[in-house]
Amino acid sequence: MRIRPIARGDLDGLQVLARQTGVGFTSLPDNREFLARKIETAAQAFEERTPVDDRLYFFVLEDEEEGELAGCCAIEAQVGREIPFYHYHLGTLAHSSVQLDLHRTIDTLFLSSDHTGNAEVASLFLRPEYRGVDRRHQRNGALLSKARWLFMAEFRDRFPDKVLAEMRGVFNAEGKSPFWQCLGSHFFPLDFEEADRLTGLGQKSFIGELMPKFPIYTPFLSEEARACIGQVHEQTRPALEMLKKEGLRWEGYIDIFDGGPTVEAYIDDVRAIRVSRRCQVEIVEKSKPGEERPSWLAATTNMLDFRAAWLDRGPGDEGVITLTEQEAKRLNVRSGDTLRVLET
Repeated sequence: MRIRPIARGDLDGLQVLARQTGVGFTSLPDNREFLARKIETAAQAFEERTPVDDRLYFFVLEDEEEGELAGCCAIEAQVGREIPFYHYHLGTLAHSSVQLDLHRTIDTLFLSSDHTGNAEVASLFLRPEYRGVDRRHQRNGALLSKARWLFMAEFRDRFPDKVLAEMRGVFNAEGKSPFWQCLGSHFFPLDFEEADRLTGLGQKSFIGELMPKFPIYTPFLSEEARACIGQVHEQTRPALEMLKKEGLRWEGYIDIFDGGPTVEAYIDDVRAIRVSRRCQVEIVEKSKPGEERPSWLAATTNMLDFRAAWLDRGPGDEGVITLTEQEAKRLNVRSGDTLRVLET
């Protein structure tokens, strides 16, 4: 299993992923024309043919044995530059009455574009058949999540100061969002799936045009909707935990449709970016066995031919990491090349 940039020939495989993502996965709609444009946008980003602040770096997890795509993930270099990037911010308003000697604080939701210009890690999806604890599928989700940090560490000058990640919110047993049903549905003449589809296609201007400009007092929401604020979909919990371990935290911003949390951090404070380091490759016929559980992530230092994969060993004291010919082929490196590595 290895991470690589999406290629122009991956349209069929990407559409297979899009059809499995499910409701609430906004960034990967099942629309072949849109997916083709996304691939082309990403290809030009890796070729550095587009402005630095307008790049989408889209990666896929490739199963070399089966020759198919097992998952995907992405980095938006900067959000909100051309298309508005909205959130609700959970705030507090204080009310007091001297005459009655009463003081109350009430939670509110403000429509916000505070994250304009931040980077975003997004679109992380792993096909169900590639999730599991067996040796072959071990840590596929972590590979998708962490490879992005090594890419950002290696090409740090292409990114701003802060990074965020939007988490999918809560849906009930019927596949409905209580938060949307209580709030968003009153302002948009369409159902959640259609609103979600439009935002996934980049048609977001209607949000600012139709959503209320004044604070929303959360006590007016139903108890079920309030319980969704800042909570994640059960299938999203592992992704959230990995982000929290890297240092991303919830600062009160939520998705305006399903109420899921947006976590964020300063890029230079992200653990994987702080502690990853470079080492030199040496190819050997047979490497010494490492741990049974792969604990080292290695990534190449070439943007156009970026690769990332798990290894069961790290570099020695002299800063050299030994790879078998098979591992070197997976990462597309030769003796003397440089890798960025991270112990997890």
